[in-house]
Amino acid sequence: MSTSAPSAAVPSPGSTPRPSVIQLAIKEKAALYAAYISQFTDGGMFIPSAKEYKLGDDVYVLITLPEDPQRYPVAGKVAWVTPAKAAGNRTQGIGIRFPSDEKSKLLKIKIEQLLGAHLGSDRPTQTI
Repeated sequence: MSTSAPSAAVPSPGSTPRPSVIQLAIKEKAALYAAYISQFTDGGMFIPSAKEYKLGDDVYVLITLPEDPQRYPVAGKVAWVTPAKAAGNRTQGIGIRFPSDEKSKLLKIKIEQLLGAHLGSDRPTQTI
């Protein structure tokens, strides 16, 4: 799994800051399993990041899935933050919640089809 650095959003005076844009390329099913958050009703994704985020921050993510050249845009919200040096040697990053829209529902279905039987696995993940 690879991420590119978020683009710097420089707000103009008197405006709200634009959300970060993160490119998340997931190259294999094991990485997708470790990052996908099935517990969220509309799905979600763990994104490794050293950048500081707060709960509720808007994050725009372009997700690439294994064996799929298409990039899926998601306008998510930060639902949790894993800080640096977290217990259990967890990777620093954020968990984003997918929005409740048709594109996200289709992405959730696609991810869950890719993962298939892995969804019920007891293997540890980077998520909650």
